[in-house]
Amino acid sequence: MNMRRIVALLVAVAIVSVTLQAGVVRLAILSDVHVTPGNLNMNKLTEAVTEINATDVDAVMMTGDLTNEGSDEQLQTVKGILDGITHPLYVIPGNHENNWSQSACKTFNDLWGNDRFAFTVDKLVVVGMNCGPFMKMGDGHIKQEDLLWLDSTLNAMVKPGMKVLSVNHYPILDDLDNYRAYVDILKKYPVVTHQCGHYHSWRLYETDGINGVMVRALDMGNRNFGYTLMNIDLDRQWITVYNKVIGETPVVMFSYRINLDYYTPQLPQEDYTVPAGFDLRRIVADNASIFTRVGVDKKNLYYGNSLGYCKAVDKQSGELRWQYKTDGMLFSRPAVSDKSVILPTSDKRLVWLDKKSGKQQWQYEAQGPYVADGVVRDGILYQGGYMTFQAWDVKSHSLLWNFDSIQNYCQAAPVVDGGDVIFGAWDTVLRSLNRRTGELNWEWFNGRPTVQFSPGNVVPVVTPDHVVIVAPDRVTTAIDRKSGKQLWREKNDNKVRESLGRSADGKVAYAKTMDGELIAMSTGDKYELLWKVDLGFGYEHAPCIVLEHNGYIYCGSRRGMLAVVNAATHQLEFTYRMGTSEVNGFEVDDRGDIYCALIEGTIWRIHH
Repeated sequence: MNMRRIVALLVAVAIVSVTLQAGVVRLAILSDVHVTPGNLNMNKLTEAVTEINATDVDAVMMTGDLTNEGSDEQLQTVKGILDGITHPLYVIPGNHENNWSQSACKTFNDLWGNDRFAFTVDKLVVVGMNCGPFMKMGDGHIKQEDLLWLDSTLNAMVKPGMKVLSVNHYPILDDLDNYRAYVDILKKYPVVTHQCGHYHSWRLYETDGINGVMVRALDMGNRNFGYTLMNIDLDRQWITVYNKVIGETPVVMFSYRINLDYYTPQLPQEDYTVPAGFDLRRIVADNASIFTRVGVDKKNLYYGNSLGYCKAVDKQSGELRWQYKTDGMLFSRPAVSDKSVILPTSDKRLVWLDKKSGKQQWQYEAQGPYVADGVVRDGILYQGGYMTFQAWDVKSHSLLWNFDSIQNYCQAAPVVDGGDVIFGAWDTVLRSLNRRTGELNWEWFNGRPTVQFSPGNVVPVVTPDHVVIVAPDRVTTAIDRKSGKQLWREKNDNKVRESLGRSADGKVAYAKTMDGELIAMSTGDKYELLWKVDLGFGYEHAPCIVLEHNGYIYCGSRRGMLAVVNAATHQLEFTYRMGTSEVNGFEVDDRGDIYCALIEGTIWRIHH
């Protein structure tokens, strides 16, 4: 932190009163309450609401992590408690509502109307937004449409003499992949401070001269339950932040002068050279974020965005061919067949769209949202859903079989090979089904009851004899393809996660590690580390598949970096920064061109 930018910082050692003169904006802040029905946090949140109602605050904000897993039941429980607040209330989600959401982030908006807010108290404009990560492991991210909304909203609301309080679940630091774009917008306006939670700790920091304050969680450990009070004195240009333990008098944590002396840091210049023979070109820049992989055929690319649009664009020019609107963010790659595009949606539908016009041909209404990539083979769509996996005849729209013994949702694309369909789910289980009947061949359980360790978002490496997976438990596992018996399970310093691929001959499995390395392992009966190479990514967790194509291995990072490795020499050929956000995955078309989408709303073509 640049201490010279914080004019005054006082950490109190005495208990003080919150009673202030008129003209001071008073806010109560709840953050990181992590309620599960029946847990202690639920009761303590109720107590906090009762206390807050007895104060004279101008507004109450809930700034993320209302729940533990983002389930509908948990969200509805918190909604029932927060509905008891008698002051104006404003709520945004946190990573626990976005990353593990039963409804694919839809229930939050249904309950609270939106995942962003803007309101005015006296001469203070308060603006808050969702920052993900959205339905998969990733850094925080402000959606492209929300950045546009932020700028236009502040431009309309901020009048002469007014100030701005910025609110998010994450700090305006490297935790957000596009925080620089976020900060650049904030610096256009008189922002008095940025408030966030997420870390369950108190901290004062600074970004480009904008003061930021991290506030407490409901539970700080040792039975220390409480919330935050913030007083903003616009006349005296002073902010005071209080720790309010339930049942006790507020205590000053931070007191600092409002600083509007912003600056632009000197950022290091990056110089990337693409070797001869490779051509990288951005062909799509959407006005929203893209969380899906890309479907591809001879003429077009197909993808979904965070505004709920499925789009078809010319894969050479990026020109829009058609678009289809759904009621929710899209997380699944559109599945492409001869005449149709089948779109799995977060509003609980499988939608058949005419490939040429984008008009709806037929739809199936499911019991839960779709966030999984489907695969079309020989006219059959193999599609994972919420608590189900199905096979559909694409032409007739007939459901061929339905496997409904899954306890959570599917996410990654299945592997359809020979007579088997092999896939993982967020219920800790990897399964092999009979491709023709949907009957269970076998299932493998990782031995850990924690659903966050599931092989839910990894595309398995499948050979004639073996199945290899990695998962968030940082372990590589090989399974006998016929019996489902575990062959080996390797936990080592390589720290794998969800990024996996295979060599062209199937003898090698590639995994990207959390240290930003690519490792190559044998897919045989015993674990054997063949080689590894540093990709230059640093800390890494993006669940982007690893692709080998025409003698090169392609890897994408959580921060928009492409790394290309020579499959024969195992040497890093080059890296190239395509953007600042996560690479969603790679697709190869019939010409051998590679396409990938970045969360920030861009699609790139890689030609070699």
